[in-house]
Order: sequence, then structure tokens, then C-alpha cells
Amino acid sequence: MRFRNDPARIRGSIAPVITPFTDDGALDLASLRGLVRWQLTSGSHGVSIGGSTGEPSAQTVAERIEAIRAVADEIGDAVPFLPGTGSAKLDETLEITAAARDAGADAALVITPYYARPTQEALYQWYRTVAEEFPDLPIVVYNVPSRTAVDLAPETMARLFADYDNVVGIKETTKDFEHFSRVLHLCGRELMVWSGIELLGLPLLALGGAGFVSAVSNLAPWAVARMYETWDAGDHEAARELHYALHPLVDLLFVETNPAPAKWVLHQQERLTSAHVRAPLLPLGDHSKPRVRALLDQGAAVLSGTPGATPSTKQPTVLREPAP
Repeated sequence: MRFRNDPARIRGSIAPVITPFTDDGALDLASLRGLVRWQLTSGSHGVSIGGSTGEPSAQTVAERIEAIRAVADEIGDAVPFLPGTGSAKLDETLEITAAARDAGADAALVITPYYARPTQEALYQWYRTVAEEFPDLPIVVYNVPSRTAVDLAPETMARLFADYDNVVGIKETTKDFEHFSRVLHLCGRELMVWSGIELLGLPLLALGGAGFVSAVSNLAPWAVARMYETWDAGDHEAARELHYALHPLVDLLFVETNPAPAKWVLHQQERLTSAHVRAPLLPLGDHSKPRVRALLDQGAAVLSGTPGATPSTKQPTVLREPAP
């Protein structure tokens, strides 16, 4: 928890790691730990779990807490850890957030309550309750209207940021880029803003954003981290090259509902024991696999990078169906 007292250091590529399951749908903590180790060796600047890519709404509270504890144990103090702790229910949100705090999380990523479509005042009161319950834990608001059916207004974020010292940032997962600008304009650039939209991560840095929580880091963690580093170092052309090189992998993620395509790829790469996704999602369909393979070929240059290297331009690794 060495970043908890200095959340301004939580910058760059925060990898939103998927939640692996076995073929019969149980949590696969061994694969989860392996994914976290891969993120660390690939240079990711932080790790998250339990966001949309992690299928949190398909898990019990106990499962989410178990996964958080496993990831916290694997990370130690190597990089910041920002687990998703929100739910549609306030009591569950408080329970998971408390468990994350006790496990050593550096901040809690708290999604807007989904399905109910609360008013802006109701959203303010929701986050007020969380902030007051955990005064010593940095709180990062998670705004993802495409999933929750409610959009946290910039003015509401400004109220929360002004009223609570431990509300330190927001993960904005909206394609309305004007929204990003209005949030930073109203709150000031002391607010930490991360993009949850893959292709808006680099543009956000030009506005003063803190980085990105990009699902494509599940496939190309080094390239995503390097994109931030090159921009931060002033090599904007290199950052743009990585941004465009990542386009095919971003498209791959959404051939079907995220995270089914990414899980299929990681299973093919033997980073997962299973490509299982929980209902109501389905595993990647056979009709989609040719498209995924084609996008992998197009994104091959950024699939095999390592810290201190340049993107590989060698022939892509061919993914094959596992033997029956």
C-alpha cells in the first residue's frame, strides 16, 4: 500500500486484468496470479481487477474478495493496485471496498451503481457515503454509462472532488471526449483522470490526464505501457505510432462482447487454462475466430514487446485450435 498516501503517483498504464475461470466456471486463481506476474514483468504501471473486463457482476461478493486478495498478494508493493469494488448495492460496495482496503489496495475503483439510473444528487450521496466510510483510502470514481445506464456529470464530479480529499480521481469510460475536458476544466488538473476507452487514452494525455485503464493491456501490456512512457518522455511521434499499431488489437477486443475475445486469445497462448466466460456472456463463437486471427496478424508488431525493447516486426505467432 505504499502508493495509498501519495495517489498522485498512480499514473500511466493501469492494466484491468481479466478474471480467469476454469472450464466448469470456478475461479482460477493460479491463472490470475500468472496474468498479474506477466503484467509486472511487461512494465505495466499498475493493476486493476473487477472492472467491466473482469466480469464482476457475474461473481459473488466472496469471489470478488478472494480475487482481490490474490492479486494484492501477488503485487505486494511493486506497483499501484486499484481494484474495482463497486456494485449495484451499497452494502456490497462497502463490504468489497473494506476488504480491498484491508488487503492493501492503494485506491478503490468504485463504479456508478448500475441499472437503477439514479439522479445526480443520488450519485453524489452514494459516493459521499463511500468516501466518508473510508476516509484514509483514495477513491476513484468509475463512470461507464454504456454499462450502467447513468452518466456522472462533470458538475457532480467537481462537487465530490471539492468536498472530499480522498476522492482523488475518475476513470472515464465514455466516447464523449468533450466530457473529459469538462471534468478537468471544472476540477482542475489536480484531479487524476484515466481513460477507460482504449483509443482515447493517448488523446487524454494531451489534456492532462493521468493515464489509461485499457483492456488491450491484457493482450499487449508492454506496448500500452510504452505508449504512456514515450508520451511522458516527450517522444510524441513514437507514442502515436504505438497508438495506431494497437488499433487492430482494440478492434479484436470487441469482435464480441469483452472479455470473450481476449480470453480466447489468452487461452490459445496458454496464459489461461480455459476461455470460459460466465453467463450471460458466451465464449467466442467459431464464426468470429477468423476475424480475431486476422486482427492478431495485423497487430503482431506490438504483441511481443518487452521492457527496454522496440516493438517486434517479426512474423506473428500463429494461434491454433487446441487439440481435441
